[in-house]
Amino acid sequence: MCGICGTLGLDGQPAEPDLLRSMIAQLRHRGPDDAGVYTNQALGFGHARLAIIDTTGGHQPMSTQDGSLWITFNGEIFNYIELRKELQARGHRFATASDTEVILHAYREDGEACVHRLNGEWAFAIWDAGRRTLFLSRDRMGIRPLFYTTAERVFLFASEIKALLAHPAVHPRLDLRALDQIFTFWCTLPPRTAFEGIRELPPGHSMTIGAGKCTLRPYWQLDYSGSTHPPRSEQSCAEELRDLLLDATRIRLRADVPVGAYLSGGLDSSVISALAKECVGTRLKTFSVTFDRAEFDESPHQQDTVDWLHTDHHSVHCTQADIAREFPAVIQHTEQPILRTAPAPLFLLSRLVREQGYKVVLTGEGADEVLGGYDIFKEAKIRRFWAAQPGSRWRPLLLKRLYPYLASLQQQSPAYLRAFFRVRPEDLASPFFSHLPRWQMTAGLKLFFSAEVKAELGASDPLPQLSASLPAAYATWHPFEQAQYLETTGLLPGYILSSQGDRMAMAHAVEARPPFLDHRVVEFAARLSPRLKMKVLDEKHLLKLCAGTLVAPSVRERPKQPYRAPEAASFFTAEGRSRQGYVEEMLSPARIRSDGLFDAGAVAKLTEKAKRGHALGGRDNMALVGILSTQLLMHHFIRKGHG
Repeated sequence: MCGICGTLGLDGQPAEPDLLRSMIAQLRHRGPDDAGVYTNQALGFGHARLAIIDTTGGHQPMSTQDGSLWITFNGEIFNYIELRKELQARGHRFATASDTEVILHAYREDGEACVHRLNGEWAFAIWDAGRRTLFLSRDRMGIRPLFYTTAERVFLFASEIKALLAHPAVHPRLDLRALDQIFTFWCTLPPRTAFEGIRELPPGHSMTIGAGKCTLRPYWQLDYSGSTHPPRSEQSCAEELRDLLLDATRIRLRADVPVGAYLSGGLDSSVISALAKECVGTRLKTFSVTFDRAEFDESPHQQDTVDWLHTDHHSVHCTQADIAREFPAVIQHTEQPILRTAPAPLFLLSRLVREQGYKVVLTGEGADEVLGGYDIFKEAKIRRFWAAQPGSRWRPLLLKRLYPYLASLQQQSPAYLRAFFRVRPEDLASPFFSHLPRWQMTAGLKLFFSAEVKAELGASDPLPQLSASLPAAYATWHPFEQAQYLETTGLLPGYILSSQGDRMAMAHAVEARPPFLDHRVVEFAARLSPRLKMKVLDEKHLLKLCAGTLVAPSVRERPKQPYRAPEAASFFTAEGRSRQGYVEEMLSPARIRSDGLFDAGAVAKLTEKAKRGHALGGRDNMALVGILSTQLLMHHFIRKGHG
């Protein structure tokens, strides 16, 4: 896992080695083990390496022996051993044992179609000197990031935006429409990013720059069109899922350095840890986060798994003060506003992993999206169940049972629940039915926007923008699958795999590998009947069957506990003081008015409420975190020009 960057002079301008060194310097946290720069006329590549496979022979940028192809690559190709054997049988000769060189030869063999043969997580650029083209690609699920822009007729790309900002002609400006999207969906809609003019290569896409044009195209899309009721038993499907997960885990253990695992205490990470132990046959090292308050802490369940699997376990305890202290660094790495503090404990966790001498961990990300584990999927089923008898007095009570940890919800009347959870006929007809309550609640944060921002956005509505990107077959899918699609292609790559995933792990040069997002597992799950994913309201039904005796019964049978962390209260003491001086500064009326994004009076009232120790509701909690993170983004990138 690494940091990559590059430049291509669109008018033939020669690449600047000093610029590339400045860009890659911004990414050394991703790759502290080695660095390299290559230039050839208009083309320049930079690379910061985290050495995991072929630690001595995988220096980048790398070329074929004849120098006709060059690559800078961030990620891992987990089936590289099998691919290398196939390519050797076709006459290819290799100079290293790295997966990077396998990509080069796969490209030589199959051209841009080589990505279909790759099983992994990647963002890479290949310079084809013969064709005079630059080829960029990003993995199917969006696990690894890749950003690009153009400045002074130079095309630039990098693993993180801060490297693009090293170019003196790239002037960072906050994109208000991106802010509008984040304060609706929690993330931007690719290719848009939080910065004007800076774009993200969408997951499952490739791009070619050459012959005076730039071509962006998908090479893979999530598709539920083939889902059916299985012609065989649930147990047979569970066995196939286990075989797929076992192989996905096995190949993700490939490394020339030790591999550990994150252990949250939930089903997903416990299954992966169990499969990893089955593969390695030795004591597995596991890592977790603990909290003071029981509503966030899962340490008893973590201990159940540790005792069941006999892992060598290490944990980091995260306090509210820790979150407040690390939050500015978290935003420097997310490079976009966030509405929850959840990335901060994961920032601490990856630091622990690195301190323990590990560079690679397996994680449980993706299981909820792929196999139907989220409360939002249950919620949509209950809402449709209620809509069938809208006058029912007891059906809406199921929603209260679904969210026992939301105290404010427990006090609400059926009339309020009907309005909040949107079970009107027009809502049922919406392609976004499953997500309307969440997005409606988040969009309420826009009340804090300044009058100028509201005027600039006008009647802008991000929902039609999302609607325009839906696949043609979307309307024919089962409602459960529509909800899965929205979660898997939206929040997963846009927030969970980025702000909570890649950015927090790579902040401390740790590579996180999620076996559930092996494309074979994803495609298998997409073919399953929704009934196998959520049987009535039993989430991840098939995964629980698959888990069998892999995990402790207490873990397999426990209700899902969403990963959360202390939020607005983290930034203020019980006495009403800010835990860190930057909080007061970023939220001060003078700073708010100067930046012009939020209403200074509304923010002052919100801040005062938090200072007085009042328990902030869900919307106010998100508002304070969202406003503070946006102000920090302005401070780190816009005011200073770059990080």
